[in-house]
Amino acid sequence: MALGYPKSRARRNPFAPGLTRRRPGNLAPMVARVIALGVWCFAVWVLLTWMFTPLQLAVGTGAALAVAIALAPLGPVPRPWLVADPRRLLACAHLGVAVLLQMIKANLRLARRIWSPRRPLASGMVIATTEAESDGALTAVGLLSSLVVDNQLVDLDRPRRLLQYHAVAVPPGGPDEIREAINGPIERLLAPVIRPPDPA
Repeated sequence: MALGYPKSRARRNPFAPGLTRRRPGNLAPMVARVIALGVWCFAVWVLLTWMFTPLQLAVGTGAALAVAIALAPLGPVPRPWLVADPRRLLACAHLGVAVLLQMIKANLRLARRIWSPRRPLASGMVIATTEAESDGALTAVGLLSSLVVDNQLVDLDRPRRLLQYHAVAVPPGGPDEIREAINGPIERLLAPVIRPPDPA
């Protein structure tokens, strides 16, 4: 199943919420959007400044609110409080640990190749299939898989759902087998982050 919700369930995907028709005079969706954007913008302000004086926090709140009001009409926004879902937090932790382990192993393999230059090297460009569909899923797959030094994303063919990588060591097989070696494990771990399982 592809990453991201089907259109019929788009409203339940916090990373790609479905567009909803807003009745004239109904400000509730817009207010919720401004609040969500304001929280995200304020979090970015805090991360960039890393100062917690009353004046700094007040200026950050005003700037975040101004940006949120300006950007709110552009479209739906993922609500930041949905990140606190325990299932998503656990899935994020699992994904982070798995990617970190892959990075460590890939760096050790690369160091071994540097110290043992006589080892055979079969680098090249490869094509892998992907189940990612949404912008967020494709971005996450591309970034996370490229953190592993063995493979770097070069290009994508979105209509045909193909990713092109430069590989230090080309995996054997076709696009489906290459997916299992490069981006498949990350996509499986990413799925619960983008689409947490339905409650029992």
